Amino acid sequence: MINRIRRIRELRKKKVLQKYTEQKQKEHVADDLVSSDVEANLVFFETLLDKENSNDLVVRRFTIQHTTDRKAGLIYIDGLSLNNGIDENVLEPLMLMGKTLDGQKDLIEAVDQSLIQYGDVKRVKKMEDLVSNTLAGNAVLFVDGYAEGFIIGLKGAYRRMVGEPRGETVIRGPREGFVESMRINTALVRIRLQDPDLRMKGMTVGKRTKTPISLAYIDGVAEKGMVKEVEKRIQTIDIDGILESGYIEEMIQDNVWSIFPTIQNTERPDTVVAHLLEGKVAVIVEGTPNVLIAPAIFSQFYNSPDDYYERYLIGTFIRFIRLFSLFISLLLPALYISFTAFHPEMIPPQLTLAAAIGRESVPFPSVVEVLIMEISVEILREASIRLPGPMGPTIGIVGALVIGQAAVTAGLVSPLMVIVVGLTTISSYATPNYNAAISIRLIRFPMIVVAGILGLFGVTLLSFIILIHLLKLRSFNVPYLAPFSPLRLSDLKDSLIRVPWKFMKQRPVIFRPEDAKREEEVKSGGQQ
Repeated sequence: MINRIRRIRELRKKKVLQKYTEQKQKEHVADDLVSSDVEANLVFFETLLDKENSNDLVVRRFTIQHTTDRKAGLIYIDGLSLNNGIDENVLEPLMLMGKTLDGQKDLIEAVDQSLIQYGDVKRVKKMEDLVSNTLAGNAVLFVDGYAEGFIIGLKGAYRRMVGEPRGETVIRGPREGFVESMRINTALVRIRLQDPDLRMKGMTVGKRTKTPISLAYIDGVAEKGMVKEVEKRIQTIDIDGILESGYIEEMIQDNVWSIFPTIQNTERPDTVVAHLLEGKVAVIVEGTPNVLIAPAIFSQFYNSPDDYYERYLIGTFIRFIRLFSLFISLLLPALYISFTAFHPEMIPPQLTLAAAIGRESVPFPSVVEVLIMEISVEILREASIRLPGPMGPTIGIVGALVIGQAAVTAGLVSPLMVIVVGLTTISSYATPNYNAAISIRLIRFPMIVVAGILGLFGVTLLSFIILIHLLKLRSFNVPYLAPFSPLRLSDLKDSLIRVPWKFMKQRPVIFRPEDAKREEEVKSGGQQ
């Protein structure tokens, strides 16, 4: 027993010492400058990154042949840096071509201007910058006798190729989607928006992951106050790691308790560019193909790129279909319960008789019947996402039909109930944005429970409560139900309907753009 207590005390002491050592090590890195002794710098890196237990850390010692031979050291992470670029553009010139530059008086200038044959090269004196760049995938070079290090931009980790976004398919439009590399994503935006006023402001979030972030906006279009507010909220994030843009979305949104999304995420570069042109801000995060768009209003979650690529009449018709699908997916099960259990006199007698005959052998009340079917469909939907390849959607739809038919045969649910749940499920798929669709799916369950308790009165009451919540909701000080509340007649051109492009010469006023006009003469020198 005494030995066990001693072991526990020793372990506690080790943990305290380990935390103290890590804290001192971080303070040392933050304050320390590069030494003029190359070996001291290399040993510092080997100790800090634990070379003995980090087999992907490469430390290369070599000699630069110049007027006088100088020791040098190169450090990089294997797998994060381009090995071919290191061999051909760094090591080979430094080790073989130094003799050809004997006329150079200063070796460090020769290395910077002639020997390193790579575009992205920086000279820094703080060890903290060198460590962070090494962990990001760049290579670091030290030359003996000089108290500074070179950061060579050789990031080359394997990335997924650009492909079609799976969650936002369109009939007509580009097939390119974002990937997990932030630089590829910024390039996809820039190639579509070749505007010198496009800004990509870099930030880093996460104490340990140090995740790079780009804040994209158009200078002179996006309101400066909105850009500063987004930047301020991101900078106040205090967390050890950011693994996906969902972390940031949850931490910078206005109302964390609201079920409705107040920040849009998308995998489509054309969608991001379209919102940037309206005066919004995009947040591009390293390691995820989902880009955040802020601010966001309710109506934009039910718009699709197809609305703008097709003719305006077709786009308007599809929007009305989506709006109708929204009401079906939200209210149809609750209305079924209200009419069958509380207000049968409000439906035609023949339909009432057919519903009664179908429910003759059902042992449950209508609210339990609906909940059983809805929960079964949600389980099937979630299971279909986890299934590989094209089997998922097939199993989700076919499984629901098979289970529904089996339940009707067994007398557990009525045939009309299967039709109601089927229409509800299909209607929920019409929403182009996943966040908005799942919000409606969640609200549907309390709507069903209220309908089972209070009938049509409960459905109406809960609908008013949801409407009041939407009226109070804000996204970066933009009303969530704009342009309907407050009413902006000029912004109604691209809401429930879409007018022809030649009549949409102004950007939406609700986003407070500094340049409200889409079409105007641009003078030379970039001045409007």
